[in-house]
Amino acid sequence: MFLTKRHLSRRTVLKGAGVTLALPLLEAMVPAATALAQTAAAPTMRMGFFYIPHGAIMGNTSHGPDMDKWTPSGAGADFKLSPILKSLEPYKKYVTSFGNLQNQAMVGGVHGFAPATWLSGHRPDKGSVGASMATTLDQIVAQNIGQNTTLPSLEVSSETTQQAAACSGSACFYNTTLSFRDAHSPLPMEFNPRKVFAMLFGEGDTPEERAAIQDQTRSLLDRITGNTRALQRDLGVNDRRVLDAYLETVREIERRVNLASSRDLSMITVPEAPMGELNAFGDQVDLMFDLIALAYQADLTRVASYIMVAEGTNRTYNHIGVSDSFHPVSHHANEVGRLEKLVKIQTWHVERFAAFVKKLAAVKDGDGTLLDHSMFLYGSNMSNSDKHNGHPLPTVLVGGGNGKLRGSQHIDPGQPTPIANVHLTILDKINARQEKFGDSTGLIANV
Repeated sequence: MFLTKRHLSRRTVLKGAGVTLALPLLEAMVPAATALAQTAAAPTMRMGFFYIPHGAIMGNTSHGPDMDKWTPSGAGADFKLSPILKSLEPYKKYVTSFGNLQNQAMVGGVHGFAPATWLSGHRPDKGSVGASMATTLDQIVAQNIGQNTTLPSLEVSSETTQQAAACSGSACFYNTTLSFRDAHSPLPMEFNPRKVFAMLFGEGDTPEERAAIQDQTRSLLDRITGNTRALQRDLGVNDRRVLDAYLETVREIERRVNLASSRDLSMITVPEAPMGELNAFGDQVDLMFDLIALAYQADLTRVASYIMVAEGTNRTYNHIGVSDSFHPVSHHANEVGRLEKLVKIQTWHVERFAAFVKKLAAVKDGDGTLLDHSMFLYGSNMSNSDKHNGHPLPTVLVGGGNGKLRGSQHIDPGQPTPIANVHLTILDKINARQEKFGDSTGLIANV
């Protein structure tokens, strides 16, 4: 980016004839001879975790490598995307694929452990009365890069994960979400786009309604805070402990309300609030992607997790010529017809992800685009869906990562390697280094 001598405020507006027009990021808003990282153009990392259930058609069916429709090959100019991943071709330089990954934490859990252990690499404690696993990768990332946004993290799905996963008992803790805030706190995945919209932009259909509701919420929180602090003086030790925990929740809500009131939406066009879940599944999937993209663009959140279709779903894909339900057809018994249907389904989901990537590649962000300043993990926590096994896991990392990702390569460690090594490497890339994550054994080189 060319650095000019004249410095304009990032919030400069044009006024005239009763009209106020916000400006986009201009070169003049970057002071001359100022390091980019100290200016309004400083790149901010966005991260996303996009989950598809039931694995992918790889080389571990009875048909061997000839039926492998997922695994890319080569690197650099010789990097070749597979049929399932071909829609990412325009963004190939941003794609790193991994081979030989495994997740021992999901083995034996069939569908019960698959979603939650994808980002934890930690086997749940089935003997626990409540949820008991570990903090997931997305939440550790949110602790490091998401605390200055309205939503430290955003968890969504394209359909309800409760019904689709035939949730019952302890399985409800692990097969309905990707995200655990801590070992005992699973986070729900919101599938209603109207509720997601409200979380991002506030309740109400118009900007005026949203502003009025926000003012009411703020004043209510002020009253709650004042009253509870007055009450605290008259309580015993145990009651004060309970009240302190409550006040921490109120303070966090206050913090988010304050962030929401100061958010700058002048750079984006906020759409009308959606009515609710859409009937057409393709539209529903795309709308969730659009909301995530808007949230990134407006810096309302920097971390998103998305279950693109629920574990164990009976969703049909008539819109692409597959009338079979996803889960039943995933038990393919090595039948070529079923394998081909699964390839269609898996290809379609990557195409929706690629359309999202395209949107971010078109959004200017400082000295690059949102895609340049993002890091997205896309994949499944299952390999061969007929066997419910966890090796090799279909996994790609997409984005520029603020210049920290090489891209255009397929990395095969040569032996079964924990997917938690990918997680550990991601944390290293955002300077949130840990000695160990889940069952990791070390960083993956050359990512």
